Amino acid sequence: MNLDIRITSAADIPALHRVRMSVKENVLFDPTKVQPSDYERMIRVDGRGWACHVDGVIRGFSFAKKNYRNIWALFVEPGFESRGVGPRLLNCAVEWLFNQSAESIWLTTKPGTRAEKFYRAAGWEFL
Repeated sequence: MNLDIRITSAADIPALHRVRMSVKENVLFDPTKVQPSDYERMIRVDGRGWACHVDGVIRGFSFAKKNYRNIWALFVEPGFESRGVGPRLLNCAVEWLFNQSAESIWLTTKPGTRAEKFYRAAGWEFL
């Protein structure tokens, strides 16, 4: 399996949205809550995103929001979890945020989820 992490561009938005809508946890029950314009704003104005290409196809992504100092999104397509995609995407976002400033960063996730276990294993503290 060939993993390649790249900074996202507007051309990636359909694939990012496909991944977002494919997840089995943190499901968007109202798909209108996240629109292509949300990704575009993150790419062009609010922060930076990274896409993980597995054998040339986007299978995961993360976004960091600069002014809020948070991880706005980190999603991995089902079937590609536990293959190193999530940690690599998280590292990109965390490194970028800390290169902007040494101030603390944050994220939100639901308690008792696989995501919570993932972030705890990565050393995140929950308040």
